Amino acid sequence: MSSLADLVVDHRAATLLFLLAMTMLAAVGQFKPELLLDSRWFGSSASSRLPPSTTQRSGSERTEPPNVDPVRVAGGDVILVARSKDFFTPVGAEAMRAVVSSLESLAHVNDVLWLDRIPVLNLFGLPEPVLPRGDASAARFESARQRASEHPLVLGQLMSPDAKTLLLMVRSDWLFVEQDSDCTDRLRQVAESAAAEYPEFDVSFAVTGNVPIRLSRAASNRQNEIKYQIIGNLTALLIALLLFRGLAAMVVVALAPAAGVFWTIGIVRLLGIADNGFSAVILPVLVCMIGFTDGVHMMVHIRRHRAAGDSPAFAAKAAIREVGLACWLTSLTTAIGFGSLMLARQEVVREFGMCCVIGVLLTFLSVVMIVPWASAGRFGNRIHTGHEGNPIDRGLGRISGLILWVLHRSRVMALLAIGVTAMLAFFASRLSPDERLTSSLDVASEPAAALQHIDEVLGGMETAKVVISWDPSVPSRSGQIAAVVEQVEMMLRNEPLIGHPLSIVSLLSALPGEGPPESRMSLLELLPPPLKRAFFTPESRTAEVQFRVRDLGIARYGPVFERLESEFAKLEQTHSEFHIRLEGNAIRRWQRLYQVVVDLATSLGTASLIIFVVLTFIFRS
Repeated sequence: MSSLADLVVDHRAATLLFLLAMTMLAAVGQFKPELLLDSRWFGSSASSRLPPSTTQRSGSERTEPPNVDPVRVAGGDVILVARSKDFFTPVGAEAMRAVVSSLESLAHVNDVLWLDRIPVLNLFGLPEPVLPRGDASAARFESARQRASEHPLVLGQLMSPDAKTLLLMVRSDWLFVEQDSDCTDRLRQVAESAAAEYPEFDVSFAVTGNVPIRLSRAASNRQNEIKYQIIGNLTALLIALLLFRGLAAMVVVALAPAAGVFWTIGIVRLLGIADNGFSAVILPVLVCMIGFTDGVHMMVHIRRHRAAGDSPAFAAKAAIREVGLACWLTSLTTAIGFGSLMLARQEVVREFGMCCVIGVLLTFLSVVMIVPWASAGRFGNRIHTGHEGNPIDRGLGRISGLILWVLHRSRVMALLAIGVTAMLAFFASRLSPDERLTSSLDVASEPAAALQHIDEVLGGMETAKVVISWDPSVPSRSGQIAAVVEQVEMMLRNEPLIGHPLSIVSLLSALPGEGPPESRMSLLELLPPPLKRAFFTPESRTAEVQFRVRDLGIARYGPVFERLESEFAKLEQTHSEFHIRLEGNAIRRWQRLYQVVVDLATSLGTASLIIFVVLTFIFRS
């Protein structure tokens, strides 16, 4: 610490250059991170910047037979939600076709899947759109609405049961996406402009889906970063003013944590961790308060030395020597505590732990350099102004009696503290984790509001699936496959929180004829390959049952998924050749909930052990 004190105070110009360089680097991260994250610097490919859904899709499609693109009714990158009561009218049908045509004219839109593009169920049937063309009669449109309500790929998938909400699944061409608004506002504006050509057609549009939600979450996190930086800095300024009663001391003490927060957010964004909700909300305030606490300790010692008549340079050096090591130990133990989160399996928790470690260390650096550097200059001449009425010393004097009372009853107070800790640990163990897609979004934002509407009228936006596989001994056209799929689908339909299951049984039931599904497996050959292979892949001996999940908090689905897994296990016992499992993002989020608790408990125990060892080594006790 003595060497650091000499370096900071005796080489103030070099210290200033270092502080400016750190601030400039953080500014690039805050406002223009792409300057350092450009592919020319790091050699990243265009595919690495595509949304995960795009890159993952290419990997999964390698298992599909060539020249077959399965129909994905829930596979849009962006979902355009259209709401009207006049879809099944001549003007409504014409307007919606114009909307889709306008959307597909955009360079960054590959295609739009909506109810009028659903393939026919019969391979030999003529491709007839769901919505009648031309000036059809009202009776014909009513008949079309009835057929759409009975179509398994339309009802609950692309249209609400009351036929007042349509989903337009937009697939993007990411090579032509130039800005974020191409996937949000521009799509809605193009749809609204096309519909405006039909003033008698009353319709509204909203954008949601995986991509808009990710973009909205990133924007929300960025707003939170700015908001909590302001809150933290203003809090530090106010407390410093109340403590030191001097403008110079207030500015110096508040400047260090403000710089620490600015550096931390900038470096974190340069590392590509820009949309972590934990870091956006917690990190700025956490770093600010840690830096402010260390800064107060250092300023108290500087002011005491200045009030005793020491020079500004001597006071600054003395403060680093006297409390620099204590500040380092608090920063080190704090970094260890949060660094233990990097042992977690969940990426968001690991990222948050790494961000906290970076923040704590950078803030310590800002405190031990900025406070002494500023106090050794012109600010140092007035740094002790208001020291006579120092509320810190007065407060310590007033609570000295309480401190002595506690020390005389140390054993009782220790037992009381242990008891309180055990009680709070019990309360903490009763908490249950939860996660929602919109947990880090503004509930009034367009993607969140549109998602809530989909949940209400279609049973959920997010989809999951049940994957059914069978042994090679089972023929690919065996009626036993349809029987198992039917039982799985019935189990899903018996769960109130599960929305609109869809499988090959649903498609077979929609074909002409009668009889149970197991007797109709031969009719699979009548289905168009893109439709059949969306839920049935004989080459890999798998079938899928897709279902919808509402954004109610994934914890509410825990009992549902556990109940389903139990029923699937019983079904496997009666059909030993079959294997049934739940898959999908919703399932993975549910499975991660318990792991989050385990990770936090493990990291807390690890941090406690490491901190005890460090303190024992340092204090030799």
